[in-house]
Amino acid sequence: QGDIASLIARAQTQVGPVAVICIWPRFVATARKALGAGGVKIATDYNDYVKPRVLPDIVTMNHAHSTHYTDNPDPGITHVLRGWGPSPDQPARHDVQFRDVRVRNVPTNIRSWGGETERHGNSIFIFEIANLCIAHLGHLHHTLNQQQLNEIGRIDAVMVPVDGGVTLDLEGMAEVLQSLKAPLMIPMHYFSTYSLRRFLDTLGEKSVEVEMSNVSSVVISKTTLPDKPKLLVLPGRAF
Repeated sequence: QGDIASLIARAQTQVGPVAVICIWPRFVATARKALGAGGVKIATDYNDYVKPRVLPDIVTMNHAHSTHYTDNPDPGITHVLRGWGPSPDQPARHDVQFRDVRVRNVPTNIRSWGGETERHGNSIFIFEIANLCIAHLGHLHHTLNQQQLNEIGRIDAVMVPVDGGVTLDLEGMAEVLQSLKAPLMIPMHYFSTYSLRRFLDTLGEKSVEVEMSNVSSVVISKTTLPDKPKLLVLPGRAF
């Protein structure tokens, strides 16, 4: 997740509200004067195996496999948002306001281990935070239809799984990114340098700028978004 003190220091240099994104564990936070002093901390794919060093205010989960959820979240967490509902006919629907952050979801389907479709087994979570809309695609297994795109709305930054097999294939994920039109794209859920490189090559063919960061987190604001689509690769474990 990176060193929290350094994230605070970097956030303090920004003017106005900012968001901090870490790739491992996947973590999103607001920061005004200091992270944790009026900011909101969010952990995505919250699970029993890898947890943030600080207690989140909000956690989101999907249940494609056990490293993306837990049945025993810390009782100190204010909002626990599961990306699946009680049945395929009752998808999860979240629209939570916590301080200056809004979190909502758009249900999607997943494949079961047997290859069948599980309706509404995944959610794309959208964080309206620091005047930004940040989307976490979760364990996305298919391209998005127009209704889902309409529900998602305008996106400034997106955290996208790029394994190319366990989730959606690389060409399909590239199509999703083209549909979302987010200025900033951050890859996650890759299991090797090889799978990451394959995805970078796929997007490179589509004239998307690629930046390899030296640090495992990024501080963004409305004014620091790239002018043209950029894929920002944060180092560290990203599955």
